[in-house]
Amino acid sequence: MLIFLLSVYIISSLWAILSIILYGNRPARSISWILITIIFPYLGVVLYIIFGINRKRFKFFSLNFNAKRKLYDLQHKSDNIQEFAHKFDANKYESVGDLMKKSSGFPAVDGNNVTMYFNGASNFEALYSALENAQKFIHIQYYIIENGEIFNRFLEIFKQKLQQGVEIRVLYDAFGSYDFKKKSVDILESLGVEVHAILPLKFGNILSTINFRNHRKIMIIDGKIAFTGGMNVSDKYIKNDNELGIWDDLHIKITGAAVDHLHRIFIKDYYFATNEILLSEENYLPEQTKKGDTLLQIVTGGPDHTYLSILHQYSMMIHAAKKSIYIENPYFIPNKTLLEALKMAVLRGVDVKIMVPKNNDSRIAKYSMFSNFQDLLKTGAKIYILKNTFSHSKLIIIDDEIASVGSGNFDYRSFEHNYEVNTIIYDNNIAKTLSEKFITNTQKCLVLDYDSFRNRPFKTKFLEGLAKIVSPLL
Repeated sequence: MLIFLLSVYIISSLWAILSIILYGNRPARSISWILITIIFPYLGVVLYIIFGINRKRFKFFSLNFNAKRKLYDLQHKSDNIQEFAHKFDANKYESVGDLMKKSSGFPAVDGNNVTMYFNGASNFEALYSALENAQKFIHIQYYIIENGEIFNRFLEIFKQKLQQGVEIRVLYDAFGSYDFKKKSVDILESLGVEVHAILPLKFGNILSTINFRNHRKIMIIDGKIAFTGGMNVSDKYIKNDNELGIWDDLHIKITGAAVDHLHRIFIKDYYFATNEILLSEENYLPEQTKKGDTLLQIVTGGPDHTYLSILHQYSMMIHAAKKSIYIENPYFIPNKTLLEALKMAVLRGVDVKIMVPKNNDSRIAKYSMFSNFQDLLKTGAKIYILKNTFSHSKLIIIDDEIASVGSGNFDYRSFEHNYEVNTIIYDNNIAKTLSEKFITNTQKCLVLDYDSFRNRPFKTKFLEGLAKIVSPLL
C-alpha cells in the first residue's frame, strides 16, 4: 500500500510540475506552484488542479467565454452617452484614461455626481432610500449576500416594490454567498424576484468554475442611480458580533453617465448567468443627463478579458504619481510588477503610504501581506497597521487628485481570476477628502519601523514565508 501511495504521489507530482513548466506564463507564480506541489504531498496537486490550471488555455473555455462576449456586444451597442465621453487635454492622467479605455473598454465620462459612504450604517440607509423610490426596476449584484437584518430589510422593500410593478433582478456569487440558504432564494423567487447564482458550483463543472469568482458589488435603480464599491450585503457592516468588530468600508452612489457603464456590466453578467437576452437598451438603458461635474471611469476586469485590467489600472496609477500614493486594502498581496512600481515611486521621491488592518478574516492573507513589508520599508515606504478596526476598503489615492474605489484587491485573485469593478474618480475635491480621511485614520495605526520589523521572531518570518509560497491561491 505504501508503495502504491508513493507511486501515486510521484506520478501526480511529476504531471503537475510538467504542466506548470509547459503552461505557466509567470515564472514567480510557476515556482510557487512547484513548491506547493512538493511541500504538500497530494494536497498540493489537488490545489493546483483546482486553482492553478489556466483554463483559459482550454479551447472549450475560450470559445464559451468569447462567444458569449461577442454575442452580448452585438446585442448591446449604443452611443447614447457619447456626448459625455471625455477627451483628456494632455494632462498627466491622459495615459491612465487612455490605457484603461483600451484595457477595460470604458472611456472616462463627464457629468457625474458622486456621494461617498464610509461605513455600513450610512451606506445601507442610502440604499434603502434608493430602493424605496425605485419606479421601474432594481438590479442587484453582490459577491456576498448573507441572511440577516440587512437582507430582511431588502425583503420588506422588495415586497412593496413588486406590488407596485417594479421588476427586481438579483445576482450573487455562488461561492462568496455559500451561506445564502436555498430557503432565502426560494423566498425571493416566491415573491417574484429573478434571482440567479453566478458560476454555480455544480457537479461536472466545479473544477472549471470554482477558481473564477464574481467579486463585483453593483446596484442599479431605474438605470439612473448606481451604488458600487467594496460593501457586500452583510450584517458585518452594522453589527459588532464577530471577532473583527464592525467592518469599515467605502461605497459610493453615482448619478450621471457612468451609471450606463456600470449597468452594462450587470447586464452582461446577467446574460452569463441566465443565457437570457432580455435587457434591451430601449427599456433598461435610458439616456443619461448631466448630474454633476465629476469625471469618472469604470474599470472592469475578469477571466473573459484579454488584459489584466485591474493590474493595469493600479500599475498605471502608481507610475503616474508625482507626489503621493496612499493605498488602503485588506488584502495587500501585490505581485512583482506592483512591488517594483511602488519601490520605484519611493526612490523617485513619491510619498508612499500603505494601510492594512492588524487583524484579518484570513490568517494566511495576513501573513502573506506582511511578507512583503520588509523590502518596502527598507526602500522608504510607510506602512500603517490599523489596530482596532477591520477596514475592507479597496482605495488608492494619487497626488490628492485622482482616486480609485471598488472591489479590486491588491492580490493575484483580483488581477487574474475574479470579475471585478473599480471606479476611477478624476476629481481633486473628492481625492482630497479621501486623502484627509486616510491621514486621519493613520492616527489610529501602529507605524511599522524597518529596524524593529526586520527583527521580528523567526516563527513569524517562517509563517510569512510559507504564506508567500501559497500567495497565488489568495
